[in-house]
Amino acid sequence: MNDRATILIADDEHSMRDACFQVLGPEGYIVKEVESGDAALAAIRHEAFDLVLLDLKMPPVDGMEILRHIQQESPGTATVVITGYPTVESAVEAMKLGAADFLPKPFTPDVLRLTVRRALNGARMARENLLLRSQLEERRACDGELVGQSQAMQQIGDLVRRVGPTDSTVLIMGESGTGKELVARAIRDHSPRRNKPFITVDCGSLVGTLFESELFGHAKGSFTGATSTKHGRFELANGGTIFFDEIANVSPDIQVKLLRVVQEREFTRVGATQVIPVDVRILAATSRNLPDEIREGRFREDLFYRLCVVPILLPPLRQRREDIPLLATYFLQKHRNRGTGNIRGFTDEALAALVRHEWPGNVRELENAIERAIVLARGDLITRADLLYYGPLMKPETPPDDLLPLAAIEKQHVARVLRHHAGNRSAAARTLGIDRKTLWRKIHEYGLAHEGAGANRP
Repeated sequence: MNDRATILIADDEHSMRDACFQVLGPEGYIVKEVESGDAALAAIRHEAFDLVLLDLKMPPVDGMEILRHIQQESPGTATVVITGYPTVESAVEAMKLGAADFLPKPFTPDVLRLTVRRALNGARMARENLLLRSQLEERRACDGELVGQSQAMQQIGDLVRRVGPTDSTVLIMGESGTGKELVARAIRDHSPRRNKPFITVDCGSLVGTLFESELFGHAKGSFTGATSTKHGRFELANGGTIFFDEIANVSPDIQVKLLRVVQEREFTRVGATQVIPVDVRILAATSRNLPDEIREGRFREDLFYRLCVVPILLPPLRQRREDIPLLATYFLQKHRNRGTGNIRGFTDEALAALVRHEWPGNVRELENAIERAIVLARGDLITRADLLYYGPLMKPETPPDDLLPLAAIEKQHVARVLRHHAGNRSAAARTLGIDRKTLWRKIHEYGLAHEGAGANRP
C-alpha cells in the first residue's frame, strides 16, 4: 500500500526519467517528471510531493540548492539523491541537507523500488512523530495549565513564566493536593529542557541504601542483591529536569550527599569511586514547613538555601475560592467522557456547594469530587444532589454548632481543651480563662472526669 504517493522525478536525462517512470508507475505511484533545475523548483513550489528523486548534476540549478529549498519550504517531502558521479563528500553533504537516501547510477529496478519504499515510510513516520509531538504538546499545555483567575494564581503563573527559561533551582511549597507537581511540570514546559527527561523522585517511598541507590545508582556487587550496575535517577534525568516530591522526607545522611549534587552537579554511584558529572535542573516540593524542620534538626539549613533559590508558595484552595468554579469546569471537561450522558455544566446550587466546602484535600479532592459526580449524575447538569454522594458535601448548609444549646457547645469546647492538654487541669483552666475551681465544677457538671490521658493530674 502506497496510498497513491506522489513522486517527482527531476533528472536532465530523458532515459533515466523514463526508466524510473516505467518502474514506479506500475507500483501505483503518481509520477511526474521535469528535466531541469528551474522546472524542479517551479514544480515543488506549485505542488506538494511525497518524494523527489533528484539528480545532483542538473543545470542550471545545482541539485544541492534544490535540496536546500525542499528542506526549507517543504520539510515533509522526502528526497532521494541520484547521481552518476557519486563521491563520499557529496553523499555526506546531501545527508546533512536532509536527503533520505543517496542512490548512485546505474541501479536496478528492485533497488529503486526498495529505496523509494524506504524513503516514503521514513517520511510517513516522521510526519506521524511530528503530529504526535504536537498532540503531546497540546495535551501537556492543557493538563499542565495553571487554572485560576485569583490574584495568587495569576502571580504564580507569571513567576512560572519568568523562572521557567532559567536553570534556577525552585522550591515549591504548599499543602498536600495544591498542585505542586503540576507547577513543577509547568516550569519544565517553559524551559529549554521541555523535550528532555522529567524524572520524579518520591522522597517518601524509599529509605536508606535503597533510596541512595535509586538516586545515584549502584555498582555491581556494592550490596546484597546488586547483581548488575544500575543507573540512578540523576543519570536518567541528565540533560533534563529532576523533581523531588516531599523533599522534607529525605534522611539526614542522604541530605549530605544530595547537597553535593546540588552544589557541584556531580555524584558517585553506591559502591563506586568514579565521579559522574550531571547536567540537570533541580526542582523540589514540600508540604512541610522547612524552617521548622531546620529548627528541629531534621533538615539541613545549607541544603534548604541551595534548594530555595526561587520559592513558590501555593495557597490552599480555601484561600482562593474564586477559582473553584473555573477548576470545576476544567475538571468537568477533562473527565466528562467517563459519564453515561452529555453533561453540560453545573447548577447554581451545585457550584455554591462547591465554593462553600473547605476542601482540606485541595485541588486533588475537588477533582475527585467532580469525577465522581460525573459518573453518578442523572441529567445534563451536575446538581447538588449529585454532589451529595460525596460525603463531606453532605454537611448541612448551616454551621456545625447551629441550633445547639449553649451548654452543649460549652461541653464540647471544655472537652476539646482537656484533651489538648492531656487532662492537665491547670493548663486547661489557663487556656479557658477560668480558675481551677470553676473548671472542676464544669468537669463534674458535664461528666468530663476522664477526658484527656492524664485526667487525674493537677
